[in-house]
Amino acid sequence: MSRTGTDLFLAASARNRSVPLIVALAALCASTAGAAGFDDDFTGATLRVDYYHAGTAGEEHLALDRVRLEGPWPGSRARLIDTTNLGQYLLEVADRSTNALLYTRGFGAIFGEWETTEEALGGAWRAIPAAVRFPEPRRPFQLRIRKRAPDQSFREVWSVTIDPASRFVDRARLPAGKSWTIQESGDAASKVDLVVLGDGYAAADEAKFRADAERLTAALWSHEPFAARRSDFNVRAVFTAASESGITRPRSGEFRATPLGARYNTFDSERYVLTLDDRAWRDRAAVVPYEFVLMLVNERQYGGGGIFNVYSTAAVGSSYAAYLAVHEFGHHFAGLGDEYYTSPTAYADLLDVAVEPWEPNVTALLDPARLKWADLASQAIALPTPWDKAAFEERSREFQARRQELREGGAPEDQLERLFDEEREWSEGLLKRQAHAGRVGAFEGASYRATGLYRPSADCIMFTRDRVGFCPVCRRAIERVIDLYAGP
Repeated sequence: MSRTGTDLFLAASARNRSVPLIVALAALCASTAGAAGFDDDFTGATLRVDYYHAGTAGEEHLALDRVRLEGPWPGSRARLIDTTNLGQYLLEVADRSTNALLYTRGFGAIFGEWETTEEALGGAWRAIPAAVRFPEPRRPFQLRIRKRAPDQSFREVWSVTIDPASRFVDRARLPAGKSWTIQESGDAASKVDLVVLGDGYAAADEAKFRADAERLTAALWSHEPFAARRSDFNVRAVFTAASESGITRPRSGEFRATPLGARYNTFDSERYVLTLDDRAWRDRAAVVPYEFVLMLVNERQYGGGGIFNVYSTAAVGSSYAAYLAVHEFGHHFAGLGDEYYTSPTAYADLLDVAVEPWEPNVTALLDPARLKWADLASQAIALPTPWDKAAFEERSREFQARRQELREGGAPEDQLERLFDEEREWSEGLLKRQAHAGRVGAFEGASYRATGLYRPSADCIMFTRDRVGFCPVCRRAIERVIDLYAGP
């Protein structure tokens, strides 16, 4: 392959070999990669690799779509190697000639959720567009994507070698977009860069989008550790007008072609809002420096979603919009797992309780003497930690049944929200009365499982809609990610 770029691909392969993630090795790689300096290895631009992620529950394939040059790299020039050990997948960018790691990041994938659904378990195929972004290397490089195996090691599922000088790299100008700054705290390279996108906002809704973006980013600052670390964030917004207000709601028979493709009913879960139009939202986000994405959908119906290191969504018209924005951002930003387990989900293949989950706020408690958040656990607290689990489950099932009845009867959203309010008042009261309320232990019931998985605290914004914020374990997980992106 010459530097003139006669062919984009130098090599491509699919492998199935185990490569455990060892933090000490990652740190060594980081020091090796950083020794030469960022400018020696990277151009300072952002490269995006679009690909298709296809398969079933038992078969997985990735195929290259295109390589896209974006604007200046917004991320750190120093913390290029990810040592957090978060994510179902791991991106690696390695120098082709030396195999030295240049950049790594853990991330989640919509396909990773698809493969746990009844359809995928039944053998149905699906292809889902996806992408990874990283600083553009100066020389040919190997891009590798690894996936966690059942033993939590990472195994390579895809590899492709790319020459960034190839003529097949798309260098077209990005689509124009109307953008503005909500908060400027410093240079993009030393801050967490958040972009707020909107879907389902008509041209006449621009002022509404501006107000929604201000309101729901402010919701982040109302919770720790975001409040204390607010100065570590830059926040920008990008407005893209839709032809009409609202997004697609299949269960209501409402279908709209929106600029970002967001829709309810993802994987047939009524309140799960995602977009599978990966190119559309990424092209619009790229008009500003960004690392994290809060996508606001102009809808009244309760709903949202969050994929680690991809994006999060929230319905702005719900009376629980602030909760949705913060909870879903917790998934997206820090890889936090859902701690609730009494609500219905689209997933049939749930976490294996015989393996310690990678999510920082969920544990299988395989060895209580080595609790993953032992340094934060309250002194002499029992493990597992007792709480009124039976009473919580019994009343939760009653609320779920009432909610299902209202949904099937086509009840208006305000009636459903009154039910949420009633549930919140009861839940807050019950969980505040727990003997170990406000303490860190291991409370059984988490990540859609009533038994075998445990959460750190009796209550947390990742467990209920209660007005409690993040527990200490979730707060620390968030701070670790802030530290990865913000600073010199």
